[in-house]
Amino acid sequence: MSEFQASSSPQIVPMESDSTEPSSPQIGSIGDFLRFLLSEMKPKGKLITPFNVISSIIVAVGLVLIVIRFVYGIGAITNLDQENPWGIWIGFDVVTGVAMAGGAYVMTFIVYILGRKRYHSIVRSVVLNGFLAYLFYAGALMLDLGRPWNIINPIIGNNFGVSSVLFLVAWHFMLYMAAELIEFSPAIAEWLGMKKLRKVLGGLTIASVIFGITLSTLHQSGLGALFLMAESKIHPLWYTEFIPVLFLVSSVFAGLSMVILEGSLSHKVFADRLSKDLHHHHDDITIGLGKICAGAMFVYFFLKVLVLIHGQQWDLLMTGWGAWFLVEFIGFVLIPLALFYRAVQEENVKMVKVAAALALTGIILNRINISVIAFNWFAENPYTPHWAEYWVTATIICLEIWALRWIVNRMPVLGDPPAWARDMDH
Repeated sequence: MSEFQASSSPQIVPMESDSTEPSSPQIGSIGDFLRFLLSEMKPKGKLITPFNVISSIIVAVGLVLIVIRFVYGIGAITNLDQENPWGIWIGFDVVTGVAMAGGAYVMTFIVYILGRKRYHSIVRSVVLNGFLAYLFYAGALMLDLGRPWNIINPIIGNNFGVSSVLFLVAWHFMLYMAAELIEFSPAIAEWLGMKKLRKVLGGLTIASVIFGITLSTLHQSGLGALFLMAESKIHPLWYTEFIPVLFLVSSVFAGLSMVILEGSLSHKVFADRLSKDLHHHHDDITIGLGKICAGAMFVYFFLKVLVLIHGQQWDLLMTGWGAWFLVEFIGFVLIPLALFYRAVQEENVKMVKVAAALALTGIILNRINISVIAFNWFAENPYTPHWAEYWVTATIICLEIWALRWIVNRMPVLGDPPAWARDMDH
């Protein structure tokens, strides 16, 4: 099968568990290990596909732009300045991207803490997506810093102080990536056939999950807390002292909406990698996730209404900014909430996916509004992203997809683990 191409057969036929079970390499020396890694570097499937051609062009141009950025400075390919130091790279790649990666902490909580084993078959793919999102968004953050070598400052507290919100977010971000790597590491050990290491890593799962959930809830709200210091710059319809709470709640259904859409795509693209259990329960899992999204969105909707009432800003709704706010609120909060509710009631999988797409669009719009569009809304010359900023963002996304595809096609992510690993878990 092409590495990012749906199966040529119009009907997906479930594979037997033995056919999806990866074979463990025979590694007896460093030479064997290096030869194995070299063999795994070879592409699988067709090289010339529409996605490969388009993404290769995007990445090639994007890498040139990134070189220009580091050689000539951040102003060479962006419209950022002293009045607008944060642009689309922060607004989308970090602030929005972290919300879309929230499915990892939600799913691990559901499976390992609440014991809902029906979702166990998708945990690895969700954790992998979350880890790659954080990894590549951290890379994107390097591009956004005028002096990238100072990225260590918020981590060590230099020039910020250990009581800074940015100091907390930096540490939460860094430690959560480490926790996600530990959560996914059993799949790496299975891929390499390292049985002893797999046993040790498997024993760390629960501890890393608890640690990761704690960190994730803190930094999801912590990102919102950063904007509490920009009250004078954010439009009153989007600014509230409850931004941290709204960021945390929205990350639940944003992350799960991404899981729904990615799961639907993976179900087609990686059909020959799916375990029998994941294939048969795909629709049930989607409906279950839709039910959780409906509950989280109701809480989010309720909080947004409370904030609006508490702010006594009805007159602002009659302005142009108010119309834009209602587009976000009605079109991408109320409507997807109603769709999620109806889809769950009717067990309509397609409607769940439509609702997930709308909900995810709404979160993207909300985060971009807070960090870019409604930020410095009164400025005479408001910030508008340079075309190169969009292109570099597309490059980061393509590189993330390439990494995801490479891992899924080689490691037991969507399929069954080796028999010896399943024996360890039992």
